[in-house]
Amino acid sequence: MATLRDIKRRIKAVESTSKITKAMKMVSAAKFRKAQQRMLEMRPYAERMNGILSSLASGAEGETHPLLMVRPRRNIEVLVMTSDRGLCGAFNTNIMKTATRHIDELRREGYEVTIDVVGRKARDYYKRRGIEMRKAWTGIAGKISYANAQEMAAEIIENYTNETTDEVVLIFNEFKSAIAQQVVISRLLPLAPIQAVEETLPIYNFIYEPSKQEIFSRLVPKNVEIQIFRALLESQASEEAARMAAMENATRAANDMIGSLTLQFNKARQASITKELMDIVGGVEAMKG
Repeated sequence: MATLRDIKRRIKAVESTSKITKAMKMVSAAKFRKAQQRMLEMRPYAERMNGILSSLASGAEGETHPLLMVRPRRNIEVLVMTSDRGLCGAFNTNIMKTATRHIDELRREGYEVTIDVVGRKARDYYKRRGIEMRKAWTGIAGKISYANAQEMAAEIIENYTNETTDEVVLIFNEFKSAIAQQVVISRLLPLAPIQAVEETLPIYNFIYEPSKQEIFSRLVPKNVEIQIFRALLESQASEEAARMAAMENATRAANDMIGSLTLQFNKARQASITKELMDIVGGVEAMKG
């Protein structure tokens, strides 16, 4: 049975843990607000740009731009986005489960799969399992910039243009709310033309100025950068939201443990006092005898 000193030591240790998790929650809340604002500002622009280019692509031939070329699927490049740090609940676990399931399914279907990763968690996951990665970007969590997206897009575009890959897929956590994130598998390349049945962006016969090739040569690569940047911001906001929730749960669990240990301490102290009183009463009775 634990002594009073042992219980008191455990209470102090849990109190220290509670203070740390509470501080981490506050830090994550501050980071989350900034990340959420950046993400919400970027999301409408990225969605609209992708929609407009899809509409333009519906009336364009694949030869207009290499990134619009739809080739037979043989080599598929998968970009998996995770965090650099842990302590964010099931954020990384959900991503890796979905990515592993999707990659295994593609390979069972006979496709060659190339893996790119963002974040140390994904890099370490594949390293431990001896799975080869083409490229890993780490150390950008908390300081994501458009330059990061441009760097990733440049390599992806080069591989697609050189026909090293025939399709590029993004797997990331899309932000839904402060308590909910959803793992998304999104095709980045080739750019998918919208269908004529879609009402929000109907297909028109566009007049291009200065020329169709000039417009696509500028906007299509830019759209790849924008979609990667949006995914990075979505992932960052989701990460901070998940960490904030995880630290809140950890703080609550620590406080519950402190209450339980305090009750145990009081019971043990009461038992100790009762034992001492009984020893005194026993001694007095013995002296009377």
